[in-house]
Amino acid sequence: MPQRILRTAAAALAAFSGLAAAPGTAQALDRVPLLPLLGDGLLARPAAPLAGTPDRLTIEVRGTGRAVDGAYRLECGPTGGTHPQAARACERLAELSTFGGDPFAPVPGGTVCTFQHGGNATARVTGRWYGRPVDARFSRTDGCEIARWNDLVPVLPSAGGA
Repeated sequence: MPQRILRTAAAALAAFSGLAAAPGTAQALDRVPLLPLLGDGLLARPAAPLAGTPDRLTIEVRGTGRAVDGAYRLECGPTGGTHPQAARACERLAELSTFGGDPFAPVPGGTVCTFQHGGNATARVTGRWYGRPVDARFSRTDGCEIARWNDLVPVLPSAGGA
């Protein structure tokens, strides 16, 4: 029963925020990991790093053919590092982590993706996010990977610039 209530609440939130129109939203909601409820009935956020220990990520970008190629350090909580848009990148990662989301998750196996090529750019993100190890690779080799990359902008550079 609590799972059904949480899924219903997630569906209502998605509909309210305009996400319900996105293809596959209903199926995606079935895969939303359930989070523990706090005493007041609010959803708990994923575990944040210990106080004084910021989330640290290294982002390596190659093959864009632009000045954005290179390695960047991104720290969140507090914000810092060498990333050119550190504050916005930390905000985006926090948004993608809401309700237990994993901003670094690969495209699920068996997903049907469009045959399109978004360029030769690749990226690798390593480090720790919300206390969990990260080692994720990104490319722009098909529609799913392009969407996955674009979802992480500004952590990764946009296709049109830095």
